[in-house]
Amino acid sequence: MGTPNNTARMTPAIRVRIANRDDAEPVTTVINAAFRRAEEFFIEGDRIDLDSIVNHLSIGKFLIAESDNQLLGCVYVEPRDGDERRAYLGLLSVDPERQQSGLGSLLMNAAEDYCRGLSCRHMDIKIVSLRSELPAFYGKRGYVESGTSSFPTDLQTKVPVHFIDMTKPL
Repeated sequence: MGTPNNTARMTPAIRVRIANRDDAEPVTTVINAAFRRAEEFFIEGDRIDLDSIVNHLSIGKFLIAESDNQLLGCVYVEPRDGDERRAYLGLLSVDPERQQSGLGSLLMNAAEDYCRGLSCRHMDIKIVSLRSELPAFYGKRGYVESGTSSFPTDLQTKVPVHFIDMTKPL
């Protein structure tokens, strides 16, 4: 019996870093690809445009996961000052070819760690009410429902939709 060939199972290391302005276009591409797959049943067109990404970069940070200089996924975090030092997490996106690989959890962990490092005590998220799989995914990570909020009016939807707000102590 020969030695097993493990080469096929080896994958390049995944690195998580803070995005810069040069990453705006690939970030836009991966977000729209990921959301298109997940949301095409209720929304037409892109979820976000390049100008919005650039605006997000001026307010908060995108953490990106990459391997061999290829962007695999991203997540947006925005620390918010106030009495309870909260942070907002949104736009968690994984390249459709890499979904269900653990990258979403890797990015969530990195985002939560990043915000803890900024002394944030709570993380807030908004999930789309029509995405029935999301409450369980985030619930396993310690998030609990905290209310609802309106879906952006600039995004046309095929059916009525709103956000379910969730929060987690960090």
